[in-house]
Amino acid sequence: QVHFVESGGNLVQPGESLRLSCIASESISYIHAMAWYFQAPGKERILIAGITSAGLTNYRESVKGRFFISRDNAAKTVHLQMNNLKPEDTGVYYCNGGPSAIRPDQAWGQGTQVAVSS
Repeated sequence: QVHFVESGGNLVQPGESLRLSCIASESISYIHAMAWYFQAPGKERILIAGITSAGLTNYRESVKGRFFISRDNAAKTVHLQMNNLKPEDTGVYYCNGGPSAIRPDQAWGQGTQVAVSS
């Protein structure tokens, strides 16, 4: 299995931006769908953004127009640009991948913590 290390989380104020990074332990070129997942405090982990090997993206409605996912297979990285952050974006962010974003099949990392508060 591929292992991921997420980074870039921080404490920010509402309206600010963050760029999360996910570095894989080995090539992600063969992983069809890479995605970011979000877990709010006390809630289940949910899919928020996905990108296919062809570069097609999809987003959860709550982040559409604010978050943007990208992948760099050569650098074994996936990024999540997060703009106009809101308090409800507070939580832990993870990346993973698999044959589809809703069925990730690689190892889960520790995630990176994002806190949005004034």
